Amino acid sequence: MAIARWHDLPDVYVWTVLLGYAALSALVVAGAPRRLPPPGLGWANRVTLLRATLVLPVAALLVTPGSALGSLAWLAVALALVALALDGVDGAVARRTASETRFGARFDMELDAFLILVLAALVWTSTPLGFWVVWIGLVRYLFVLAGWLWTPLTGDLPPSFRRKAICVVQVAALLVALAPVVPPSLVAGACGLALTLLAYSFAVDVLWLVRTAYRPAPSTGR
Repeated sequence: MAIARWHDLPDVYVWTVLLGYAALSALVVAGAPRRLPPPGLGWANRVTLLRATLVLPVAALLVTPGSALGSLAWLAVALALVALALDGVDGAVARRTASETRFGARFDMELDAFLILVLAALVWTSTPLGFWVVWIGLVRYLFVLAGWLWTPLTGDLPPSFRRKAICVVQVAALLVALAPVVPPSLVAGACGLALTLLAYSFAVDVLWLVRTAYRPAPSTGR
């Protein structure tokens, strides 16, 4: 890969990226419905796949020791910024081409969650911040796990601008933390704010799901 050659990265980096692409292909094939609206996978999902090709090289940087991250931090920031810029493109393409699917929405959401987890792990391994910063990426997966144990948390949430805005804040805070020129005090403050907003957002959603699940059914008296 060009990135590995330019930055003289070890072979394990290349193999990690290739394995990531293989795993992504397997998950897409397994998760996609057997019959998708024409034209098959669709342009919106292709944009999401393009984003994934940017995210996986960032994830593979985790095999590089944090002390040696150096200029690779800027590479991670650049790739993540492009992936973030394309985040709204796949949804816009889906709406414009009338090709919105539950699979496409789930694919986009899972890629966003994975990117946040990767960035949080990179911040942990390459900055003085403690493990607490990784919770920015872990909270969502803990929420999914909690849903397996408690059915009310598996309900469908209504669309929320709050959720989307806080997602952007999370990524922005983690990118600020990765940039080598940002003072440590600002890094800690930005990540702390992101984690606080994330906890608030999940608390609101959990409360809404629980109230909805246990809301008495309307009477149908005559």
